[in-house]
This record gives sequence, C-alpha cells and structure tokens, in this order.
Amino acid sequence: MRHRTAGRRQIRNTAVELTGLGFGASVLGNLYRVTPAEDASAAVEAAWEAGIRYFDTAPHYGLGLSELRLGTALRQRPRTEYVVSSKVGRLLVPNEHPRGVDSEGFVVRDDLRRQWDFSREGVLRSIEATLDRMGLDRLDVVYLHDPDDHWEQAADEAMPALADLRDQGVIGAIGAGMNQSSMLARFLRETDADVVMLAGRYTLLDQSALDDVLPAAEELGKSVVAVGVFNSGLLSRDRPNEGMKYDYQDAPPLLVARARAIADVCAAHGTNLPRAAIAFPHTHPTIINVTLGMRTSEQVRQNVELHQQHIPDGLWDDLRTQGLIRPDVPGAGAGARSSTCL
Repeated sequence: MRHRTAGRRQIRNTAVELTGLGFGASVLGNLYRVTPAEDASAAVEAAWEAGIRYFDTAPHYGLGLSELRLGTALRQRPRTEYVVSSKVGRLLVPNEHPRGVDSEGFVVRDDLRRQWDFSREGVLRSIEATLDRMGLDRLDVVYLHDPDDHWEQAADEAMPALADLRDQGVIGAIGAGMNQSSMLARFLRETDADVVMLAGRYTLLDQSALDDVLPAAEELGKSVVAVGVFNSGLLSRDRPNEGMKYDYQDAPPLLVARARAIADVCAAHGTNLPRAAIAFPHTHPTIINVTLGMRTSEQVRQNVELHQQHIPDGLWDDLRTQGLIRPDVPGAGAGARSSTCL
C-alpha cells in the first residue's frame, strides 16, 4: 500500500485534522471475541501504511485493553502525524465481585468494572487514566461516551471541564458520541462541543440525522464523524442475508428486503453495498470522516480498498427516485471527496 496522508479535513474551528477514513479500535479490546495481540499490532501497522492517521478508542473497549494496545502500537510513531480520540463518562474502577469475564460484550477479565461518571472530577480522572494507559501526553479529541441518561451532568459538568482543557490547549477538540442523533444536536446547539460522533443514524438504511444533528452542524459550522455505517452488519456484504444484524439485533425481514433492493441498485451502477455504505455519509457536507472497526491487517486492506472505490454520482439519484433513501439526502457534490483520499 502506498503512503497517503492527503485529503485531511479539519474539525471546524479547531486545529485538528482527520483523514477521511478512521481506525476504530473497539475490536482491539476483544469485542465479541479475542483479537490476538499480534493481529491488533498488525492492524494498526497496516492502517498506518495505508495512510490512516485518525485512531479512535475508549476506556469502555475491553476495560482499557483497546487503549493499552493502541497506545503500544502508536508509541514509536511521530506524535504530530496522527490524531487520537478517546472518551469519558465510564470510569474504570476495581470490581468487588468479579465473575471472570466482562459482561458487556468484551472477552476480557472483569477485574475492573465501569462506573458512570460525567462529573468534572470524573472527566479529569478518566483522561489521566487514558493517558497513562496509552503512554501519551495529550489527546487530540475527547468525546462524552453515551451520555443518553446523563444529560444534565454531561452538559453542566463534563462538557465545561472538557472546554476548559481545550481552551488551555490540552485537548484539540471536544464533543460527544452516541447511537442517537437528537441529543447530539442538543450538544452542538447548547454546549461548547466542536464535533460529534454519530453512530448508525446517517446510513443507507437510516437517515434520521437529517432531522436534527446534521442541520445543527451545518447551521453552526461544526463537524460530524460517522461510525456504525454498516448498521451492525446488514450493510457489510454484497448481498444481505436473513439472520444478519441491524443495530445489534436480528434484522427484520422487511429491512433485509430493503437492503437487498439497495444492493441491486448498487450492482446496476457497477458497485456494491459495502462500498456504497462507506461512501454514503460523505454525501453530507458536515461529515468529515468515516471510522470503521478493524481487527486485522486484512480487514484494514479490505476497508481501505472499499473506501477508495469510485461511487457513480447517479447511484444516489437512483436510490432517491426509487424511494430507497430520503429525498432530502444532499446531492453527490455536497460533501463527496475524492475516493483516493484517506
């Protein structure tokens, strides 16, 4: 793979720039199954060689394992050449009643447990612990992690604490990451957030973010990072099958049928469903990055190739015409970037 670092896009009103494709490190924390240490290291190496320079992690991912592994893999890289984001809101504390294995989807020992905390002190403790695990002296981006049930403390304590750190130059950009879009819009409108991480709400199967967070970002001149673009797997194959997942649950038959109809239109335009799923968020001008989970070097290679594929402009028009995506999805020229730019 050739080195490519062109095509970075700035988080508006900050000095932080992201490559168009990001490396999601949740799987380095043994999400759903064990990721061998050598695979984790090789995946980060392959991402670097491909020109990816944005890496996202969180304490939640494997009770700190993802941060440990990512920090180790990046330790010998020039610090000014890459961007790291992590998250706050779940402190890792000793588990008084371990059962042997984590109960939240990660195959790791549960000697630690997660404790919700969006207080100022909790934010500072979380960031200090992340820096220690990763061996870093600073984080480029910090998100509030899933503050769905904690709006008041997250908005009144956590976000001001992050804003203070940003204003002191300790953090480059701040925001929130969630699986819903309406509260992310509130963070953009009512707090000092620069950027939000939007999971699964602007995809080929769900464009609900057009109702709230994307207009807010456009109006306020703020930025969006898109994750969960495969909606837990239903959009990840050329031809979706029964039994595939949609938003962590078994996909209902009507949704599988719709995904297949989209796949048929993709095929008619000489492309496929996963390529279109990765490209689709870039149709909106506020979305500056798509971040994908990557467990192995082979997954990195596949995702990079998918991301670089040209998507015919007429695909989105046909999907609109056939009622398979919303009519208010912006035209191809609104946010699209060259497919060769990582």
